[in-house]
Parts: sequence; C-alpha cells; structure tokens
Amino acid sequence: MKLFPILALSSLAATPLLAEQTRQQDAHEHGVGQLNIAFDGDQVAMEFHAPGSDIVGFEYAAESQADLAAIDAAITTLSSPLALFAISPAAGCTVDSALAELEAEADHEDEHDHDDHDHDHDHDHDHDEIDHEEEGHKDDHDDHDAHDSEEDAGHTEFHAEYLLNCADPAAIQEITFAYFGTFPNAKEVEVQIISDAGATSFEVERDAPVMDLRGKL
Repeated sequence: MKLFPILALSSLAATPLLAEQTRQQDAHEHGVGQLNIAFDGDQVAMEFHAPGSDIVGFEYAAESQADLAAIDAAITTLSSPLALFAISPAAGCTVDSALAELEAEADHEDEHDHDDHDHDHDHDHDHDEIDHEEEGHKDDHDDHDAHDSEEDAGHTEFHAEYLLNCADPAAIQEITFAYFGTFPNAKEVEVQIISDAGATSFEVERDAPVMDLRGKL
C-alpha cells in the first residue's frame, strides 16, 4: 500500500518526532496505536498501525471461523476512516482511497531456521557421542523456535492507509477518535502530523478522544 505521499513521508522521516514514534512502534505496546497524518494541498493522507490485540482481542494466528470472521470484520471497519477519525464537517472531506490489512512480523524465523541448518551440517562428520549432544542441542533449539513462534504471534498488527480529499482543509479544527468506541481494547493513539506549519505530535487517549488542531495547521 503506497497511498502516503512520498514528499510527506520524506518530511516526516527527517523529523525527530517520527524517529521517536518508530521506536515506540518497535516496542509494540498493547493498547497503543500510531497514526501519521500528512496535509498536502486539498489532500490528507493517513497511515495507521495498531496491535492485533487492540483490534480483535488476540494476536495468535487465526484458524477458527470465528477468529477469521473477526479479522475480516475488523478490516472492513478499518476501511472506513471517517467513521473512526471524524474530521470537522466544515472541511468537506471525503475518502478517495482506503486500504487495510493484518500484518505478521515473522520474517526472522526463516533466518533462524537457516542458521540451524548450517549448524547441523557443520557437525555431520563428528562421532556418535557428539551427534547425541547435537540431538540434545537441537531439542533446545526446537524449544527456542517454539518460544520464538509464540513471540511472533504476539507481534501481529493491523495496518491501514487512507487518502482523503477535503474541500477546505483549513477548516479542520479537530479530529474526534470514535476509534476508541469501536475498539474497546484501544487505550491511546500516538499521532504525528506534517503540514505547511511543520511537524507536531499528539497523544490522544480514550478518556480525551478529541484532537484539537486549531492553530496547528
């Protein structure tokens, strides 16, 4: 998904705000989502990330029909940005594009498996006693792999990108996070904004779900 304007992303990447946000994303803190917003003329681009537990209540690999249905329903809900992040009506914003998906961070498993294969190959010429020790060592690796799989299952997240067209972006005074009412497990959204006025950040919490943008754009 590449809806986010390249220039806006470049501007955000150059700021300490986004660097800090990236570190927070790496921590994958349950209850906390991240929202990037870029204003470019009459367009508003938004990129959103949230842990799977915030959205569907779990982060393991879905297999049951109920879990799969919950993910499908969540993706449908996340594909309606103005129902989750309500922008001042006077701005006249409409959705141009909206895409949402569930992502899993398990790429390092392949690298780990490759390392195990090389380790076994290097010891093929050893005696039976060494082979026996390797078998025990392999069991340890199997346990470690299972632990890694559990951790990987705990690092799934939903990702969405939106592109809005606004008749009068200057009229945007606030954004109301109906998102919290839709997803009970969500507690906070860390927001990064880039506009002609520069870059700024907000922390929007469940008990104060309105982000005041007056004088910020």
